Amino acid sequence: MKSLRVLAALTCVGMISACSFAPKYQRPEPPMPQAFTAAASDSTIPDRWWTLFNDASLDSLVDEALAKNQDLAAAAARVEQSRAIAGVAKAALYPEITASGSASRTQIPDTQLSTAAGRENPFNSFDLLGNISYELDFWGKLRNANKAARNQMLASEEGRRNVELSLISDVITTYFDILSQDRALSVSLDTQDSRRESVRLQRLRYEAGAISQLDLSQAEAELAATEATVPVFERDIRQTENRMAVLLGRVGGSIDRDKGGTAIDSIASPNIPVGLPSMLIARRPDVMSAEYAMIGANANIGAARALYLPSIGLTGYGGWESDDLSKLIMKDTDVWQAGLSVFQTIFAPGRTQRQVDLAWGQYRETLANYVGSVQTAFADVEDALVARRSNVLIRAAEDREVTARDTARRLAQIRYDAGESSYIEVLDAQRQLFQAQILQAQARRNELAAFVQLFQALGGGWQTDEQNKARYRVAGEAQEQTR
Repeated sequence: MKSLRVLAALTCVGMISACSFAPKYQRPEPPMPQAFTAAASDSTIPDRWWTLFNDASLDSLVDEALAKNQDLAAAAARVEQSRAIAGVAKAALYPEITASGSASRTQIPDTQLSTAAGRENPFNSFDLLGNISYELDFWGKLRNANKAARNQMLASEEGRRNVELSLISDVITTYFDILSQDRALSVSLDTQDSRRESVRLQRLRYEAGAISQLDLSQAEAELAATEATVPVFERDIRQTENRMAVLLGRVGGSIDRDKGGTAIDSIASPNIPVGLPSMLIARRPDVMSAEYAMIGANANIGAARALYLPSIGLTGYGGWESDDLSKLIMKDTDVWQAGLSVFQTIFAPGRTQRQVDLAWGQYRETLANYVGSVQTAFADVEDALVARRSNVLIRAAEDREVTARDTARRLAQIRYDAGESSYIEVLDAQRQLFQAQILQAQARRNELAAFVQLFQALGGGWQTDEQNKARYRVAGEAQEQTR
């Protein structure tokens, strides 16, 4: 009968200790379409998605940035801090065991000396004790605090991933900026050489009396205008290379064009799947970070609610005490104590309720942040899709314009040489071709940057639908692992 009572008591304790006052977590379902486009697609994009541009120099730059960028290093350090904080919270779930030892020699007044026979004064005292303390987590306070800390760690890791994704995107876009500026500088230098030759020929014609000084002055003015663009592009290239150096964790330096530097026209345009499931939004680092923060805030509600109930702890110690070091560890010198403590706040006007209100407010904030991150992510993807489509069309139009402008320049030169038009017509055609070539380089840069924008908006590479669903469930499963 006694054994049955003990078993019943242990069963009750086990049931109570399984209690948790945290609300049951359920992922919100913000309204969103099933896909960004009508058609479905099962295409996959690798995690190293930047390799789809098929440029060895770009791959090398991204690898260098991932290894040496200081913002990414700082983000990794924040993850380490969060992991340590989570470890501290988890340690509270287990008993704390300590050991202590002491030795002393004490002199007391004879009037206070014990009447026990053989008592010496001064006397020695030696002890070797083990101590244990353990808070019984009946109400789930410690488990919920552990869950909150763990999800904060996961949110920090997703924050690091977000920094990494932004870094990769910045490196690629900056690389395309440099290639576009290289192309613009090359066009300027070629145009400058062409106009210097034109000035030379016009001067010969002027000296021969074949043309007026007006034609010569116009040719010299166009040459000066072109020469003024060269230092502008050289300055832009240098400043962009300095920006790239910071991303790469360098102090100054430039990209070595002799080792894989690529013309912007030869960069491959990645193939993007026709249909993109909206599930991809959920795996963005910022969205996942927001959800982990929300799970942690939900757990904090349980920890705050548990403050209404008493804290119950077990304490004890055991060891040996003796006035003779040689006889310290013996059967008749052992000491021990076991105790049960209960702590309950009796009067703290509104404090616990305010802590619960605070936890609920923090949860509602994280909920709003999560829903907002999903909405922002959807807008980012839609913007990137629109930018990709429009920039492809713009670049194609610029290509056609350059072809037409080059033909117009050639025909204008033929007409001028035949005496059928003025030199103004030739200069206009040259100027329009020059501007079109500069815009062509920028349009190609914008087209490639739009692909980067789309990859970033979707959180990098993406896998099959089943793989995406598995990744989407990670946040929900994480909170189960900390129960």
